[in-house]
Amino acid sequence: MAIAANLRKEPGEKAKSFDSLVALVQDDLEKVNRQIVERMHSPVDLIPQLAGHIIAAGGKRLRPVLTLASARLAGHQGERHVKLAACVEFIHTATLLHDDVVDESELRRGQASANALFGNKPSVLVGDFLFSRSFELMVEDGSLPVLAILSRASSIISEGEVLQLITANDTETTEEAYLEVIRSKTAALFAAACRIGAVVADRPQADEEALDSYGLNLGIAFQLIDDVLDYSAKQAVLGKTVGDDFREGKITLPIILAFRRGDDEEREFWRRTVERLEQQDGDLEHAFHLMEKHGTLNDTIARAREYGDLAVAALDVFPDSPLKQAMADVVDFCIERAY
Repeated sequence: MAIAANLRKEPGEKAKSFDSLVALVQDDLEKVNRQIVERMHSPVDLIPQLAGHIIAAGGKRLRPVLTLASARLAGHQGERHVKLAACVEFIHTATLLHDDVVDESELRRGQASANALFGNKPSVLVGDFLFSRSFELMVEDGSLPVLAILSRASSIISEGEVLQLITANDTETTEEAYLEVIRSKTAALFAAACRIGAVVADRPQADEEALDSYGLNLGIAFQLIDDVLDYSAKQAVLGKTVGDDFREGKITLPIILAFRRGDDEEREFWRRTVERLEQQDGDLEHAFHLMEKHGTLNDTIARAREYGDLAVAALDVFPDSPLKQAMADVVDFCIERAY
């Protein structure tokens, strides 16, 4: 299926990479990885075995890298951000374990999901263990502002999960309700991961808010592109089959826009397939057709770009540096995954 042409790159322009940002925080990231391995340890063998499975399954450590980069951008010279970056990764991993159980997912980044291998109950309980470890790391840091930011993010993520359940399979879901889900479920942790970088650097409130805005808008853009990717052949590279969201009846922006712009016959198609889950051969291809007809994938990418622009603009309060440029490039990297 054809996906929209890149909305920003010029012909021949090299795609932005995550690698340049990782290189700038590589020493710190290695310390984070050591913290993760150490803090996964438990005398109950199943805990490190299951936690290690999902953590080792891949992923770019995007959220902890953002914590490390934000702290260095804000001028932090110590190492408080290392434990906090590990804390952020544990929160993220715990939510992945719980998500896969709720979604009954069998794959995670191209490998069997933890719940597929170990069962739902162990996955939920080990997710709880990782949440607990994250709070231990927060307490060790000893900062009430950091504890407030990360604990609040954890509760917002849970609210987002519940809100997604409420809106699941509901074709009347509004764009505003959908955006609230992704702000809570995905972007809240991005925002918190970045904001604590300014806190450990003891920067003023304006800098905290700037990094919070960068993370929040990057997180929204990231999730919008994830929703586009579900209808892209690139899903095979990511370890998922094309159209998983469609088959599960997940209401994402491409579907919301197609439903809103469609005629009565088209809306009944969406009600049958994603609301009542009465799907048959050829329905996924027809869903592709309707999305192309109404330009909903292109428009979702365009919306992601708008949020990406807001993320980059939020960095304006910081002086130019290779680190600031690499953080801006990560925004493009996240959006260019759609191509």
